Amino acid sequence: MGFSGFPPAPDISGAASVIGIWMPRADAAIIHLEPKWTELLSGESPTAIARREFAGLVALYRSRNLDIVVVIDATNGVDRTAEASELMAAGRSVTEPAIQALYRAWARAVVAEVHPVALGLAAETNLIRFGAPARVYQAVVQMANDAARDVWLDNASLPLFVSIQVDAAWGRLQGTNQYTGVEQDFRDFPFTQWIGLSSYPYLAGFASPEIMPDDWYSRPLNGRTIPTIVTEGGWTSANTGAVVSSAALQARWIARQTQLADRVGASYLFQLLFADIDLVAFQAQFDPKVLPFARIGMVDSVLAPKPALAVWDSVFARVRTR
Repeated sequence: MGFSGFPPAPDISGAASVIGIWMPRADAAIIHLEPKWTELLSGESPTAIARREFAGLVALYRSRNLDIVVVIDATNGVDRTAEASELMAAGRSVTEPAIQALYRAWARAVVAEVHPVALGLAAETNLIRFGAPARVYQAVVQMANDAARDVWLDNASLPLFVSIQVDAAWGRLQGTNQYTGVEQDFRDFPFTQWIGLSSYPYLAGFASPEIMPDDWYSRPLNGRTIPTIVTEGGWTSANTGAVVSSAALQARWIARQTQLADRVGASYLFQLLFADIDLVAFQAQFDPKVLPFARIGMVDSVLAPKPALAVWDSVFARVRTR
């Protein structure tokens, strides 16, 4: 169980404070990010970029014996209809062979620097397929499979995977409520030895966690027994848009998510945000599409605990005694 190092505000001290609070209640960490496209496009060595980006963070995680899982986001992390903002700002696209080559080089550099226990080569692939132009999805398929071959040249035993968006697999994000599954994802990414699961049910039309189907996580696996990771997810503790929620509902989601994860024997359960996002501090940088996710932290933006944290701690205590 664990979190990412994403801070509530864009400063290093804030990030260190957040990590310091969540590390005692975690035995794993996730690094989930887009490639550093601006630096890569400038011609800087992927190895040098990865070392600068991750050396200190990895040393900190290793000092607490945390397992590290990495997910490289092949497109825009908050808008699956689009490509990474840094790429688009440069007028470039993953459909270009040169950009795909940079992605592959970045994947190898990250593995060499971080030495993760598993590597995700694309996130929410079914949502990309549903929302992005077909040529972008096909480019993601191509470069993820090529990157898998490259990474295995260096480390043939490293488990590789992609993540799928569970809410979309059930048809909830599309508004159809017609189950579609993720069989195409397993076909398009045959290197997948594990599978990552992403779910934000409050955005999928559920008024409470208890009414979600018991096979919410298990049905997309379609009988497969491969290792499963909850790579991201959450429930807002405050109203957002048309969603009505509360801190109590968020706490109930942590309990319910644990039940759902237990049903698939999940190897890891991650939440990307430990702390809420300070939207004022980030106002110059954030896409409005981030707003629905701003209040899913276990603590608020000034690090005051929310009820969900006590539930998380109780689950973590249970896991530690297994």
